[in-house]
Amino acid sequence: MTSTSRFTIMKSTSRFTIFAASLLFVALPLVAATANHVYDLSTMLSGTYEGTTPGNELRLTIRSVTTDPSHLYDLFLQVTGKYQGQNVRQQGLIRLESQGNGVYFGYIPHFDATISSMSPDAAKFTDDEANAACGLVLQAKGDGFAGETVGSTCARAIRGALGKWTIEIEPGTMRIRNVKSGETLRFKRVAK
Repeated sequence: MTSTSRFTIMKSTSRFTIFAASLLFVALPLVAATANHVYDLSTMLSGTYEGTTPGNELRLTIRSVTTDPSHLYDLFLQVTGKYQGQNVRQQGLIRLESQGNGVYFGYIPHFDATISSMSPDAAKFTDDEANAACGLVLQAKGDGFAGETVGSTCARAIRGALGKWTIEIEPGTMRIRNVKSGETLRFKRVAK
């Protein structure tokens, strides 16, 4: 191989490397800017879950619900079944919104058991329901999201949720744990 042919190969290889590197550096910020954690979490949460821990015979049904054009990722949560032998029936709206690098997870309960995801009033709340609302910020963690409630802010919205709780959501599973007592509720998705 002559020195001229080696220079030509190096020159074309260098051009290709520079071109590929330029594309990569241009594309990376675009990929990062379009990462939609709200959409990811909404997709991850949607479905039917069943409790897997002892005494947890709860069924969570989480469905997309259209409330208005500015809240595309609202979900309706319905909880039915038994927990430690006690009948449970709760329902409410989960509102997901982008907050910095995380996702704000707001929960507004419906104390009227006749409200469902199909009800025209799914996104309308009484003053008592609105005042009972609670929320937390979930951050991306591993394949999913994790966060922690602030004190007992969810005690009125979710009966029995006294104290601080952590929530971990991964594809197909959910774990809710009381920080102080260690009481843990695990759920596995059984249907999408």
